[in-house]
Amino acid sequence: MTPFAHALRDLRKRKGVTQRDLARAIGVSPAYLSALEHGKKGKPSFDLLQRIAGYFNIIWDEADELFMTAEASHPRVVVDTSGLPPQFTALANRLAREIRTLSPDMVEALEKLLDEPRSKN
Repeated sequence: MTPFAHALRDLRKRKGVTQRDLARAIGVSPAYLSALEHGKKGKPSFDLLQRIAGYFNIIWDEADELFMTAEASHPRVVVDTSGLPPQFTALANRLAREIRTLSPDMVEALEKLLDEPRSKN
């Protein structure tokens, strides 16, 4: 499941709206909306995001957060390591191989590590 899928499902359930009703209101099929909520579809279009925000009549800050979540939700990520040292490519490939085996605690630890300030060496 992508971060956007989780956020959309949570928003829809908080507002008490069925998938079928939301799909009809925003002009997509229930099958597409289901696939989106299960992370089987990539990042939704800006137009679709606007229709979702409009349907739920969410405030601008919450809509902006939903848009940023969508931006970070493509389930098939491409990492371009061209021009970087070999260990960068090796790390990207290792992460791609092992991502499904990481525990939630390990993912959280990696996120914290990446959030730390970096030296400019």
